[in-house]
Amino acid sequence: MSVPSIGGILPTVPTAPTTSLADILEPGAPRSSDGGASFGASLAAAVDGLSAAQQAKTELGIRAVTGDLADVHDYTIASTEAAVALELTAAIRNKAVDAFNEIMRMQA
Repeated sequence: MSVPSIGGILPTVPTAPTTSLADILEPGAPRSSDGGASFGASLAAAVDGLSAAQQAKTELGIRAVTGDLADVHDYTIASTEAAVALELTAAIRNKAVDAFNEIMRMQA
């Protein structure tokens, strides 16, 4: 089943249901035996993505300073993406630590 285009402006979009939210967020992530995404693999992929964003920001920053970058907007976008990725990573880490501390309080 697909949604027809609106007056030829938009292409047809398939509306087939996806199997899980994990497939949407990380389609190639390794799965554990029960079908869920492996937490360690997901965490490693997230850290690698953050590292790549930081590296791209650094490279574009160097190119901007030396005058090799044609469009400064590319650096601005890369810098913002890296900052948002870092904030998200820190927020997830803080929530994980809070959850761990709460579990430890329940056991005491």
